[in-house]
Amino acid sequence: MAIGDTPITVVGNLVASPELRFTPSGAAVADFRIASTPKVFNRQSNQWEDGEPLFLKVNVWRKQAENVAESLEKGMQAIVVGKLQQRQYETREGEKRSSYEILADYVGPALTFAYANVVRNPREQSTQYSNSREANAAQSGGFGNQGQGGFSGNQPQAAPDNDPWNSAPPAGSGGFSAPDDSEPPF
Repeated sequence: MAIGDTPITVVGNLVASPELRFTPSGAAVADFRIASTPKVFNRQSNQWEDGEPLFLKVNVWRKQAENVAESLEKGMQAIVVGKLQQRQYETREGEKRSSYEILADYVGPALTFAYANVVRNPREQSTQYSNSREANAAQSGGFGNQGQGGFSGNQPQAAPDNDPWNSAPPAGSGGFSAPDDSEPPF
């Protein structure tokens, strides 16, 4: 972010599914609106109620735009992090107006009331990598062989057999390599 940018984080529901389009130069851009509705406590009814919603337009660029268009739909709750921008425009009647929109740095599904299976996008191999280890990491998405890219809400992925985080520690080790488990390691 540049000096003077107004950072913003918004959690809300998509008003409509993202619209993906491409600029004449081929850059992908996705636009969508998000509604963030605060909860307000009503002392008379002693209950939480919806407050006035804030509607903001969100712009997402390049590969992330394609991922957002594939992953999010109308009604889904999402988290958007980016820069708040004010746009000035003039109506057909000559009135000056302004609107606020977010130039998104990060967009993702909110997982408070949902779950997601995240799958990395495959990277194209290039000559920018200086050694074979970095090239292998790029080919496999940087985290081992995890399959295709995008966001998949309904296709569970099997963990690789060589994944050290996919197995339980040996019995009796308590997760540490010390032979005596009666004392904590600290």
